[in-house]
Amino acid sequence: MNLLATTSVLAVSSYALLSAIYRSVQTRNALRTEVPSPTDYASEAGPLPSVDVIVPCFNEDPRTLSACLESIASQDYEGQVRVYVVDDGSENRKYLWPVQDAYTDDPRFNFMWLGKNVGKRKAQIAALHRSSGDLVLNVDSDTTIAVDVLTRLVRKMQNPAVGAVMGQLTASNRSGTWLTRLIDMEYWLACNEERLAEARFGAVLCCCGPCAMYRRSALDLVLHEYETQYFRGKPSDFGEDRHLTILMLAAGFRTEYVPDAIAATVVPDRLVPYLRQQLRWARSTFRDTALALPLLASLDFYITLDIVGQNLLPLLLGASILTALAQIALTSEFPWPTVLIIASMTMVRCSLAAFRTRQLRFLAFALHKPISMFLLLPVKAYALCTLSNSDWLSRKVANMPESGEGQASAPRQSARLDATGHSGIAPSMGETATRAHAFDVDGT
Repeated sequence: MNLLATTSVLAVSSYALLSAIYRSVQTRNALRTEVPSPTDYASEAGPLPSVDVIVPCFNEDPRTLSACLESIASQDYEGQVRVYVVDDGSENRKYLWPVQDAYTDDPRFNFMWLGKNVGKRKAQIAALHRSSGDLVLNVDSDTTIAVDVLTRLVRKMQNPAVGAVMGQLTASNRSGTWLTRLIDMEYWLACNEERLAEARFGAVLCCCGPCAMYRRSALDLVLHEYETQYFRGKPSDFGEDRHLTILMLAAGFRTEYVPDAIAATVVPDRLVPYLRQQLRWARSTFRDTALALPLLASLDFYITLDIVGQNLLPLLLGASILTALAQIALTSEFPWPTVLIIASMTMVRCSLAAFRTRQLRFLAFALHKPISMFLLLPVKAYALCTLSNSDWLSRKVANMPESGEGQASAPRQSARLDATGHSGIAPSMGETATRAHAFDVDGT
């Protein structure tokens, strides 16, 4: 065996060893995490906590936003609920007004129209300054939540030590393409391997933005740091969910995961938008992982292993691939050990997921491995080299429905809509100015 072949085997062996240790400990902790049954949540005396639901939106498809708000309006939670929908300077605003009109008679709903696009984080903060509920639920505008999500998340927040909690994410458009099917499985693994294992120690490292609840009193402690996050002298415009979760941990609160609080979100159905999303997430992960390092001494040792595994495994996998490709190019020898080891470990993980879910479709998640190796690894490398770039990369105007198509899906019609759900006439220029400038850039 020549030096290059030896290096290739050493690299993939290191990857296999760390992966085996990390995944086995992760699975063990995930399976040992207690998932309370409804009877474990005994209602405490006194009124239920009030909940503010914040839904920032930018250039959202009105049909998607309508479905999101309908799922919020249909919650079975018996406590007080207020909903704040914040339009962040959308360019398709006139198509969104009929969605607001559908909730004119619902006192729970408040619509805020920012004068210009300021970013998701500032849109959230604008609503926070106008709300006062005991708990705050952030919901993405392309997400629908199950009817019992509020109830389940509030039950977890009965523990005053919990500062944040997230629900389980699924892909609402799972059946759309081969990619959406893979992403749906990817979400299940991220939630029920990674997050579930972290939840055993009350240290979920990222309460994902589509469906995450926070304690108001905890938010008040970290809101200034959240609002004024900078990276290399520039305001941080994305990664708000991971950063806020880290701030909660730094403030001494637990962060949890509730697997039976289901939220379905729209995922990219094409490869390029998916890679753009992954690039943004990778930059956020690298930025905020550094902030989490000082916390490791106060957390369970597993969280240290978790961070090491999430960051070192891609590096070792990349080294394995590069040495294997070099072996092919320079020696014309096929790196069978590298291929067989990576393939076998991938199938073990997919088989375990299929066994846990009782769904054979998870065996097909092995098809995600080539995407991970040859597309996502270069994306992560590029993210590491461009950490200062804060471009969202994906904030474009949604495809607008044909005339009347989107408005007809509004959940409840107001007097402004005719019997078919059409708005009848377009808003006047005066109405446009009034709605669009209801709030300035700071939400005042």
